[in-house]
Amino acid sequence: MKVKSKILIIAGSDSSGGAGIQADIKTATCLGVYSMTALTAVTIQNTGGVKSVVPIPANEIYNQIMYTIKDIKPDAIKIGMLHSTKVINKVNEALNKLKTKKIILDPVMIAKGGSKLITDQAIKVMKKKLLKKVSLITPNIPEAEILARVKIENKNDMIYAANKLIEFGVSNVLIKGGHLKSNKLHDIFVNKKEIKVFSNKRLNTKNTHGTGCTLSTAITSFFSCGKTLKKSCDLGIKYVNSAILTNPKIGKGHGPINHFNSIDLKKIFR
Repeated sequence: MKVKSKILIIAGSDSSGGAGIQADIKTATCLGVYSMTALTAVTIQNTGGVKSVVPIPANEIYNQIMYTIKDIKPDAIKIGMLHSTKVINKVNEALNKLKTKKIILDPVMIAKGGSKLITDQAIKVMKKKLLKKVSLITPNIPEAEILARVKIENKNDMIYAANKLIEFGVSNVLIKGGHLKSNKLHDIFVNKKEIKVFSNKRLNTKNTHGTGCTLSTAITSFFSCGKTLKKSCDLGIKYVNSAILTNPKIGKGHGPINHFNSIDLKKIFR
C-alpha cells in the first residue's frame, strides 16, 4: 500500500489502545495515510472506563505542532481531545499560522463510560474560536446537545441542532446518531445547501470503544486524499461499521473495534 497523503492528528492518548491517538494512527495507517501527531493529554483507562487524565502543557502541544509541520506539511488536520482553555487557545494560535484548509474537529467531551473530559469554559472558547476555522465538526448526540444547547430525541432534533451549529459559523456538521435508541442508526450531514442522512442497521454489540475517534480520522484520511467531504463521511461511516462488525472482542468492558478490517495482507506477510 502506497502512502496516499499526510495528516496531522491533534488528540489525547488512550492507554488501552482502542480510542484516542492510538485509534487515530491505526485508522490512518490502515487507510494508506501517513500520520503525524501532537499529543494533548495522557488518559489512564481501559475498556471499563477512564481512571484519570494527565494534561500535556499547552506550550508543548503548540511546539509539537509547529516543529512537526516545519518538516512535513499535512494535507489535512484532525483535532480530537482539547481539555482546557489554554490548550484550545494554543491550538488556535498554531492553526492561524498553518495554511492547511482541511480541518476536521471531533469535539471530544465525554468518555464512553460517562466521564467528562473537558471544562465548561473550554467549551465556550472552542465555540468562539475553532468552529469557524474547521471544515467539519463531528459531534455525537450528547456533544451536539452541549454545543447547540438543545435536547435531541429524534432525527428532526439532530437536523435542528446541526443548523444551530451552522449559525455559530461551522461550514459542515455530521451528527452521529448512535446514542438514540432505534434499530436503525442515522448519521446526519448538514450544511447550508443540503442535508444527507446516512442510515445503517444498528449492530448489537458493546464493543464500540473508539468509534468517534476512528470515524473522524477516517473522514480526515479520505478528505486528505481528495474525496469530497460528503463522500468522505460516507466512506468513513462504512469503514467504522465494518470495524464494529468484525470487532475482536477484547477487554471486559466496551471493547475496541477492528481497525484492520480494511487491510488485506500480501502472502509474504501471512
